[in-house]
Amino acid sequence: MIERPYLTERYQNILKATIQHYIATAEPVGSKTLVEEYNFSLSSATIRNALGRLEKEGLLYQPHTSAGRIPSDWGYRIYVDRLIVPDEKIGRKIEQLLNQQLNWEKWSYEALLQRATQILANLSGYIALITMPQTSPNQLRHLQLVRVSSSQVMLIIVTDSYQTQSVLMDTSNLGLEESQENLEGVEEELQILTNFLNSKLRRRSLTELVTLDWQEIDQEFTRYANFLKTLLKELSHRFHYSPLIPIMIHGVSEVLRQPEFSQLQQVQTLLHLLEEEQDRLLPIIFEFPESETLSRRVSIKIGSENPLESMRSCTLISAVYRQGDNPAGSVGIIGPTRMLYENIIPLVESTADYLSEALS
Repeated sequence: MIERPYLTERYQNILKATIQHYIATAEPVGSKTLVEEYNFSLSSATIRNALGRLEKEGLLYQPHTSAGRIPSDWGYRIYVDRLIVPDEKIGRKIEQLLNQQLNWEKWSYEALLQRATQILANLSGYIALITMPQTSPNQLRHLQLVRVSSSQVMLIIVTDSYQTQSVLMDTSNLGLEESQENLEGVEEELQILTNFLNSKLRRRSLTELVTLDWQEIDQEFTRYANFLKTLLKELSHRFHYSPLIPIMIHGVSEVLRQPEFSQLQQVQTLLHLLEEEQDRLLPIIFEFPESETLSRRVSIKIGSENPLESMRSCTLISAVYRQGDNPAGSVGIIGPTRMLYENIIPLVESTADYLSEALS
């Protein structure tokens, strides 16, 4: 992980003002603007020097020589993690609208989530996405590890509905040593692991894998700790959702009015992702936040942090909603990195909380 720069209160305030002004105007920000529009009680030269320091730290950059500065993805990350306070009023506003406009007694799940997505898009001004809930998640019935080659094993999974799925795993760096002389030993190790996985994972839902306590499992079976951690993470990424889950999408026409999408190629790429590649989008929006943002309960991917090339000019903010203790679906918003984060974070959180309460 990249070491986060230490910023004095002055530098934090200048960075915050620069990003807020750019979010509001989409125009590069110079020292003169900050002096005239923000109450810094600092000279233009002092602010100009501070902007230069922030640029050296990689938090700002100049799109053109002699232009003002705009935030980098790293600058937005510092802004989101350190400098903003989410506006809880807007969270309460969407909760009130959802309560008023959704009829859980008469409408189907699809109609309810279509309307919820529309409300979320209208309030945010960006693209809103909500996945249909997995109301009856499959449970694991049996697991088996099978050696495929000297460096690969396949995990075969049978669910309680007798559906079969498989995961191919690279074992070259996972602590399973193999040679022509010890093939029987490797087969024995794989059977030991198979028995262990069955004892720990049988009767768990596929969606529940993302909430397993890795540390507890590692302590009980420390010899295979690295292998198990990698294997279970792969399982959680692949199988805590179905690739056939519909995604409700609203707000495309609104976000395309943003200057970031003035280029036709950018628009076409984003539309192709939303319309034709939802199987690639789904595992990204149905993702739990990293430990650093757990207190927010949202996952925030800014620009280059997104794994898909087509989303590198966007920010995705998402949160999982639940049915009881199990993850059921996800709420997400996609917009330009020049996003009003103070509003979008509580919008996503409150919508996910509302759906969790309603489904439970």
